[in-house]
Amino acid sequence: MTAGTKIKAKDRDAVIQSLRAGVVPRSGQHLIQVGRVQELEALIKDVDRIGDGGSAIRFVIGEYGSGKTFFLSLVRAIALQKKLVTAHADLTPDRRLHASKGQARSLYAELMRNLSTRAKPDGGALSSVVEKFVSSAMTEARSRDVTPEAIIRERLEHLSEMVGGYDFAEVIAAYWRGHDNGDDVLKANAVRWLRGEFSTKTDAKKALGVRMIVDDANFYDQLKLFARFVKLAGYGGFVVCLDELVNLYKLANTQARKSNYEQILRILNDSLQGTADNLGFVLGGTPEFLMDTRKGLYSYEALQSRLAENTFAGNGIVDFTHPVIRLASLSQEDLYVLLSKIRHVFATGDAVAYLLSDAEIQGFMQHCFQKVGEAYFRTPRNTITAFINLLAVLEQNPGVSVEGLIGKVTIEPEQNPDLLPLEAEDGDEPAAASSATVPAVEEADADDHLASFKL
Repeated sequence: MTAGTKIKAKDRDAVIQSLRAGVVPRSGQHLIQVGRVQELEALIKDVDRIGDGGSAIRFVIGEYGSGKTFFLSLVRAIALQKKLVTAHADLTPDRRLHASKGQARSLYAELMRNLSTRAKPDGGALSSVVEKFVSSAMTEARSRDVTPEAIIRERLEHLSEMVGGYDFAEVIAAYWRGHDNGDDVLKANAVRWLRGEFSTKTDAKKALGVRMIVDDANFYDQLKLFARFVKLAGYGGFVVCLDELVNLYKLANTQARKSNYEQILRILNDSLQGTADNLGFVLGGTPEFLMDTRKGLYSYEALQSRLAENTFAGNGIVDFTHPVIRLASLSQEDLYVLLSKIRHVFATGDAVAYLLSDAEIQGFMQHCFQKVGEAYFRTPRNTITAFINLLAVLEQNPGVSVEGLIGKVTIEPEQNPDLLPLEAEDGDEPAAASSATVPAVEEADADDHLASFKL
């Protein structure tokens, strides 16, 4: 934030409206970024390593409302600036890392819809990535006086050694034929296949002549293939950001959770061993999702041993090379800077148009502290929303008393809904019948053998 620098009304509205609704702005994050410098530096090193052909995985752990989603958004923006391709999605009951009823394919399709490049940061960049690959192949074909399809097959030849690589190469070749012959239907079918939108192998074979589709079984293998492909297309690598992993923790079915954790273990092993070239994962979750020894990642022994904290870290000593990045809470000074930046954005960068003085911002913070204690800056989402609501009222009612309005501000501490289980799906084990019975037979897990008893 630089004094005197005007902010476009479009950028101002995008940031303010998003924050007021309690969601992360799709653009303009740099206007309000504060703190967490070391955490970002660690992720920047990961992005650089991915661009150099390596792999990386990070678990971004923070309390509900502490800014995990905002942090993941910043990481994506940094990756885009460094010419990597990014994709992001939130896990939901219908989108998982491992499933047998299409939920993993649904997650893959969501990632492909949100595929972004620096030229198309808002998603929908899949066609652009394929076009760039085809264009570079055409350029090389002209220089070598051979057909573009020959160059395409030559470049993709080494992918045939990977799971699904042969069919992946066939789909890209089909896209080229559609491009060369002006067959938009063939091109569209190739893009549909790459997006994971074919639900049956029969349809895919009829449309493209390939024998496989993206499904639950090969979800992760397709991501590894795509990471190699974006590198061949001229990008630095592929960064996948997955948020709301707590939805795995909330699954009522024990086996479903275990299968998803096994998939995470596979991704973790590949990343730590460097076998997933040009591919990185950033996973966002809460402390319960990580550390709960009953249903969290720590309930899976192999993950617990790999993600256990560095015994030498603690009491102010941190290890940012560890796979787990714990988001430190914002200090009161950080929150003051954040509110000052929001005031600056609200005034479109014009210091003369500030609606609150520095002393009045401090008065607002003091009022919030009296209402909810330290939670107002440790999980600041509600505080930020209340602050923007205050600025909106002051903008429309210039004669009103600031002190009187601040006294009326009511904020509540963030309520974490992550401990509430998801409803059981068809075929899942039933959740516990009521909260009173949860301690005895929580979710009727298959590995539980507790019986009722009397004292």
